[in-house]
Amino acid sequence: MIRAYKFILRPTARQGQALGEMLRDHCSLYNGALQERRDAYRHVSKTTVRYGDQSGQLKDIRAIDPQSQGRWSFSSQQATLRRLDKAMQAFFRRVKAGKTPGYPRFRGMNWFDTVEFPKDGDGCRWNATPHDPVTRVRFQGIGHVRVNRHRTVVGRVKTVSVKREGRKWFVVLTAEQDQPEPLPATGSVAGIDLGIANFLADSNGGFVPNPHHGRRASEKLAAAQQALSRFPRHKAKDRSANHQRAVQKVAQLHGKVRRQRLDHAHKTAVGLVRAHDFIAHEDLKIRNMSKTPVPKPDPGLPGTFLPNGAAAKAGLNKSINDAGWGVFLTILHAKAESAGREVIAVDPRNTSRECPECRHTAKENRPTQEKFHCVSCGHTAHADTVGALNVLRAGLVRRDANPA
Repeated sequence: MIRAYKFILRPTARQGQALGEMLRDHCSLYNGALQERRDAYRHVSKTTVRYGDQSGQLKDIRAIDPQSQGRWSFSSQQATLRRLDKAMQAFFRRVKAGKTPGYPRFRGMNWFDTVEFPKDGDGCRWNATPHDPVTRVRFQGIGHVRVNRHRTVVGRVKTVSVKREGRKWFVVLTAEQDQPEPLPATGSVAGIDLGIANFLADSNGGFVPNPHHGRRASEKLAAAQQALSRFPRHKAKDRSANHQRAVQKVAQLHGKVRRQRLDHAHKTAVGLVRAHDFIAHEDLKIRNMSKTPVPKPDPGLPGTFLPNGAAAKAGLNKSINDAGWGVFLTILHAKAESAGREVIAVDPRNTSRECPECRHTAKENRPTQEKFHCVSCGHTAHADTVGALNVLRAGLVRRDANPA
């Protein structure tokens, strides 16, 4: 199995400047390759430029510009071109599916924050011994950079990436390792129902409160964004130091909220994986759930629109994004795989309207957000607990129908 590790880098001032130059040159390579594809397609012959064509030009590009492009790893530049190729393939795939995707855009320095080295030892070298407190990673054109390695990397390192988050630098490793020993069986199964009022409700009657990290930081974030909006939109070279500090303040607040969500998701997922052998959850289409309502034109008054609940839906969308369901489910599946647990996603339709006792399904069974009262048999319970019970039942049926 493949596992990722993320460690903070401790570069010197000169190394930090070199890391920034590496990002800048790879960003320039990405934008130049994108411009070549656009120009070729706009030509009369509508020529298609592919990854192999652009990768073959790298040798000449490095020879023409040895101080910038020729300074960095050839493999990392190929990875940047492959990154553009994936973006183009995804664009055409969505076009064929009948969607309306945006064309891949040019990247500014604030948008381009990662450089990947596809193979350890080719342009980079992860140098770590199990008990050595000082760990370094070597990058071509930069040198040996100190790493704050807070845990041991298990397995053989496959890829190495450099990532910038705000003013900090990180190294991200992927390591190939053997399947770990599964956790001891507990004999327990559970279904979970994700929500807004409570982050999670399980089929055993337990609840995990919603921390509302984004809502708690909204006032500070609004003040920081208001301070940033006071600066005029100058070109990058004309931006003042105060403007840069305002940008960094907004980025720091967003980064803190993101780390809090990740921490909460990891801790919640670990608790579930350790306690249960089998976990069922709803197969939520989060992107569809957080879409903006379609405008409703007024047929009687051209140019005007009828109320469509956009304001209320905007608040719901904000709460859904603040909860971070997608991140949590991704982490839950990864931890369950490492622990030898089974996680199954089931169809969420009518899970909160079906009575777990008599199986009667009706909209009237859920009179309020929290209350469930079956109009057929009179069963009463918390609506989220009922949803978790129905999710567990559907998950067990699916597991028994498709044995591993």
